[in-house]
Amino acid sequence: MTVSTDMIKELRAATGVGILECRKALEASGGDYDRAVAILREKGLAKAAKRADRDASEGVVELYSHGDGRVGVMVEVNCETDFVARSEVFRTLAHEIALQIAAASPQYVTEDQIPEAELAVERDIATKRAADEGKPENIIPRIVDGRVEKFKDEVVLMRQAYIRDESLTIDALVKEKIGSLGENVVVRRFERWELGESTGNGEG
Repeated sequence: MTVSTDMIKELRAATGVGILECRKALEASGGDYDRAVAILREKGLAKAAKRADRDASEGVVELYSHGDGRVGVMVEVNCETDFVARSEVFRTLAHEIALQIAAASPQYVTEDQIPEAELAVERDIATKRAADEGKPENIIPRIVDGRVEKFKDEVVLMRQAYIRDESLTIDALVKEKIGSLGENVVVRRFERWELGESTGNGEG
């Protein structure tokens, strides 16, 4: 069966799990809501989402230099306890996130950090482009929505496809680690520098 946007939104609201993982769970369950929730719990994702309100004040500031010093990244990743902050799993996650930032040049940690004015510009560009392409007027809003979502996927760290496994977003990767570590993990903020160029930053 076809998985509708409303079905995905309902599952996401209930579990706090990302859109991509909700879609996968619904597709795997044939649209069965309860089974989709069970699939997410089996993966540790729904359980992880319930931990999201717990305070994360420990962690690490990971520094990464790439391309013989041409790109530098600093990212703060937080967890709840010093014990987890010193664990190999957590440290590896922080390093992988730094690699992601170096390779994929996100501008924001989460989509709610994108200024509305920037989204308005993207909508305007997408609207004009769709009109120039001769798209029927009645489907232009849907095309614009799709292109704005694609823009978010490109500039938002948590929505980006993980460079080592494009079936995972960074959000899903973090939630996987929350499930295995047993406590909340938050990407707080980052800075990315490229030699001779300012490429943006993200802050949580």
